[in-house]
Amino acid sequence: MNAVVSMLNGPARSVVEERALRPPVIGHIRPGIKVLTSAARKHERAFALYNQMVAAGDSFETIGKTIESKCNIRNALAPKNVPYFTCRRSDFTNPDVADEILKLYGEDRGDGVKLYRFPVLFAFNDWMQNLPNQMAAWGTTGRKFFSEYGPDGVRYCKTYAKAERDPRAQRATRHFGGRVVIFRQDDSIPDGVCDPAQCPQYQARQCNLTANFIFAIPDIKGLGLIELPTNSIYVLQKAYSAMQTVQLARGKLTGTRFWITKREFDITRINENGEPVRARQLLTVLDADIDIGALLDAADDPVPALEAANEAVALLEAGGNVVPMNAAQPLDGHDTGNSSTTVSATSQEPTDDPATAVPVTTATTVIAESAPPASGSLLDVVMPGGPELSGAPIPGETLEDKRDRMSDLLQRLGLSAEDRKRDFRIYAHVTYGRGWVDRAQDVDSMNERLTQALTDRTALDREIREATQAV
Repeated sequence: MNAVVSMLNGPARSVVEERALRPPVIGHIRPGIKVLTSAARKHERAFALYNQMVAAGDSFETIGKTIESKCNIRNALAPKNVPYFTCRRSDFTNPDVADEILKLYGEDRGDGVKLYRFPVLFAFNDWMQNLPNQMAAWGTTGRKFFSEYGPDGVRYCKTYAKAERDPRAQRATRHFGGRVVIFRQDDSIPDGVCDPAQCPQYQARQCNLTANFIFAIPDIKGLGLIELPTNSIYVLQKAYSAMQTVQLARGKLTGTRFWITKREFDITRINENGEPVRARQLLTVLDADIDIGALLDAADDPVPALEAANEAVALLEAGGNVVPMNAAQPLDGHDTGNSSTTVSATSQEPTDDPATAVPVTTATTVIAESAPPASGSLLDVVMPGGPELSGAPIPGETLEDKRDRMSDLLQRLGLSAEDRKRDFRIYAHVTYGRGWVDRAQDVDSMNERLTQALTDRTALDREIREATQAV
């Protein structure tokens, strides 16, 4: 199933929007190389052409077609697995991109600069969009048969319908919107279900698994993504396992820097006689420079590790319009009996990550109209005394009250910007440790520190900066 990107936010407005858009691709990195077959190596001209075109950076598809046409050799090239990836100028719409990738991430291990390991960033949180895959049989004109899953979860074999001829125009009927896809139904696959055991194309090695990693490479410019093909079920399984592990820990795949490399594994396969055979094989694998154990414990990566601190700054998400619940008491300590005005605010920071979404508390404040605060600020009602308020614990104050007081202090200190909130979470976690926001004594200590910063903000900014740099 090919990866698609839906760009529609409503009804289609153009014939372009009627069709699913695919992520633009600016180039391909190959998992290996192709070499001359034993028969082709005996042909001197084929041998010379191969070396000449490889040195010139031509793609292996071009090399194979040239040798086959000029030397009259069929199937001149055969794939070969090597410890590095092939990054050629001819495989990119902008050839300079290939040179830039090799410059940034290539290594010279004695055989010239090769691409052994490189970082990638995935654009989607759905693993299938990052690694689309299907069973497919290819012909000279493109895909002949291919698999797609139906709504019932069954894998079906599909093909393209034959074009009907228009008897009046004496030509094939034109179809708007691409070729018509139908279920394959013939003597081999009568019910349209993809069953490799019964498929003559699969048994003849004409139909195989096809998949593509689709990713961006850090520091590589270009309006599109890069593809890395694979046809190994082992590669697919290991990549799926890596993505699911990171998604379980972080709640998303975007934002994590993975690394693609090759590693040798013991693989068991069935030989032509039906017997299991073990062999060493290089496989493309996904890795990431993260501590999964620490991620699951929410203590490694700064953002996941400090999600608990979101509760302390959740009220900031409303842009300063939320007033804590303890402000709902009359200003003079008893009911005035006058009419009142109710001020309420509810907000929730939009996020596509349910694992890290933090609901913002709904707050309602009743303020007596007969006794408005002198400054006209709701925060002055909650925190009488303005910036000179005391940071010391208040007798009988609950943990929720302490958090509310901290929210006001954070607003006064200008920590409501997104980058400032993140830096504060890191600073708080480094200073007090995980779960600090649930410990009253730590919240009291933080309130005292924030109160001091009202008169000396430079020192607090320095402490926050040092904490973020340390992380």
